[in-house]
Amino acid sequence: MSAAEFDVVVIGAGAAGLFCAGVAGQRGLKVLVVDHSEKVGEKIRISGGGRANFTNRDLDVRAPQRHFISDNPNFCRSALSRYAPQQFIELVQKHGIAFHEKHKGQLFCDGSSQQIVDMLLAECEAGGVERWQPCRIGEIAFSAGNADGTGAGSYRIESNRGPVETPKIVVATGGLSIPQIGASDFGYRIAEQFGLRMVTPRPALVPLTFGGDAWAPYAELAGLALPVRIETGAKKEKTAFLEDLLFTHRGLSGPAVLQISSYWKPGAPLTIDFAPGVNVAEALGEAKLRSKKRIANELAALVPSRLADAWVGQDPALQRPVNEAADKALAALSERIARWQIVPSGTEGYKKAEVTAGGVDTRDLSSQTMESKQPGLYFIGEVVDVTGWLGGYNFQWAWASAHACAQAL
Repeated sequence: MSAAEFDVVVIGAGAAGLFCAGVAGQRGLKVLVVDHSEKVGEKIRISGGGRANFTNRDLDVRAPQRHFISDNPNFCRSALSRYAPQQFIELVQKHGIAFHEKHKGQLFCDGSSQQIVDMLLAECEAGGVERWQPCRIGEIAFSAGNADGTGAGSYRIESNRGPVETPKIVVATGGLSIPQIGASDFGYRIAEQFGLRMVTPRPALVPLTFGGDAWAPYAELAGLALPVRIETGAKKEKTAFLEDLLFTHRGLSGPAVLQISSYWKPGAPLTIDFAPGVNVAEALGEAKLRSKKRIANELAALVPSRLADAWVGQDPALQRPVNEAADKALAALSERIARWQIVPSGTEGYKKAEVTAGGVDTRDLSSQTMESKQPGLYFIGEVVDVTGWLGGYNFQWAWASAHACAQAL
């Protein structure tokens, strides 16, 4: 059966794949996008509570790697510095999409996230991009150029819509997060087929769980949210965030925990300050001199009352008026509020993870073009070992890596 021929085949119709296809198509290339799912850009659609946190204007283009995790932290600099948040913002404005900043540079659509999906599809249309969805890919075979080194190699892709021939494949298949919307390890399998190295994937931006009886006193705090300072890591490699934390029935979530989860290593403790910027020991010491209220009531002036009750309730020495409390007991309580140490038993896994850390090893990719050491095979977006912070950074990596790749095609 004769094969359809394209200049480029992009595998994956998510943020990175659609954006790359649109840019490449508008540069005059004949582009095909293939995806196993019927729906397009599902991760965009569900992101940001349905309003798509599509970039972060606080990204520092001089040191973009500050907001990203990778075994090779500097790899992302090239693409991120050449396609900045402002450039994507201009595209959003060109399409008449209204947006607002929530906090810390996070930009969201005023309306629905579907507007970003529609924008990417319009950009693909402007570039004459062809789309096959749903389409299952079978074998991918590579034939090298001539033995004397002349002539480019080419790929033959078998699919349930017939074979395709192309000199260039862009893999934009994402990670393993949120399998219920079609996430798969397809991109990793292609990388391994062509001998590329992998950094072991793991769930990132994910709630943390705490097993067994140790969690029982805190399970009743489910639904409580408060601002905290959270940190993990050994002395030299400490990472900390000031964000909101949320208690759940199974553990901890909220922006603070999602952020720290990308840095947390199994078996390591988290240290949480429930009253950042407040000297709890000093406040309780002063209360002891002037107040006859119960300790829980005094503590509730510093942290939410549910949290105060849960902490005080665990120690009989604290269930009394503050002026009758032993200094030692108040000191221990202050330390627990300011430096609570707890070791997570695990994470909620890929089902609840917003992204996947790890992926195709950047040592086997060009930071300029995203081409791998396998000629004509490119990897962009989440499938690569580059993971951003919460707050639009992962989408900006999708746009920037896709743009670098499309320019190089």
